[in-house]
Amino acid sequence: MVDPTRARSSKAPGAGSRALRVLPEVAEALERGRPIVALETAVLTHGLPREPLGERPRGADAAWRPDAPVNLEVARLLERIVAAEGAVPATMAVVRGELWAGLDSARLEALAADRGAGKAAARDIAAAIAGGRSAGLTVAGTLAACAAVERSGGAAIRVFATGGIGGAHHGWAQSGDISADLMALARTPVAVVCAGAKSILDLAATLEMLDSLGVPVVGHGTARLPRFISRSGPDLALPCRLDDERAIAALCAAHWELIGAESAVLVMQEPPSEVAVDAALIDAARRDAESSEALRGVRGPEVTPRLLAAIASRTEGRSLSANIGLLIENARLAARLASAMVGLSGPP
Repeated sequence: MVDPTRARSSKAPGAGSRALRVLPEVAEALERGRPIVALETAVLTHGLPREPLGERPRGADAAWRPDAPVNLEVARLLERIVAAEGAVPATMAVVRGELWAGLDSARLEALAADRGAGKAAARDIAAAIAGGRSAGLTVAGTLAACAAVERSGGAAIRVFATGGIGGAHHGWAQSGDISADLMALARTPVAVVCAGAKSILDLAATLEMLDSLGVPVVGHGTARLPRFISRSGPDLALPCRLDDERAIAALCAAHWELIGAESAVLVMQEPPSEVAVDAALIDAARRDAESSEALRGVRGPEVTPRLLAAIASRTEGRSLSANIGLLIENARLAARLASAMVGLSGPP
């Protein structure tokens, strides 16, 4: 059972440790077996502007504040969407040296405003905690946080909504630039709802790596690999398509319980057609950005946010609209999938 305010944590010999913190609403949902959706925060700290949008984007509800920072409003909106679908949002982050499963309003606002917050994959969480720093969690970082919750109290968060996963960058064979997301997906039993892999990546190589790592990839509403802010192309067929959340929940149960697999299940859907950006435009913007001064000498975790910012500039903000639109739809699908999983398992 998870303590409503503080879950257990382990200590290294001779060293102190900070506890994993669980928001009371999330702890109660874990105890009662209610549907929960994890939400990442790298998009909050590094993926979205901190300036107001000045208007209500497609898919936003009436509570959206056009005069508030975009990153904060999107985070709030995703939590409201999850709650409206009957699930409990668990926004994951490191805030001032504590790993949180679920953020209250004050911590969410502080993280959104913190320009010094880091970007943490699984390997970076311990350093952020030890240094008393704040950090938005990537896909890999959020999966690590989900695993930490399960180790601490036995109950598990089995669904996670994000934008697009990381993968193999172009030229990965020479540079070795492969996202930590892939290995995290290979070892964490969580259903990850996304809009495919980031458009800037070597998508064919990324799909092959997921296959090699034994990660099931399921298309929802599509039989082809979505390209994050772009719709699916004619190539890169997915191994499975299921358009019903209950069928996807049954697949997850078979993968984890019958087969005994420990990997994630990737659930992919396309961004809304009204906001999707043409793939050719994205590819051209990526090539321009990669040859620009802005990316010269940039390596590691800074590559993706720099590339996405350059693409946003070259597409005159259309990529931002697409990003918000797909985040909304992914949160909605994730909440429905979480409810289907609870329905499949029966009363707690």
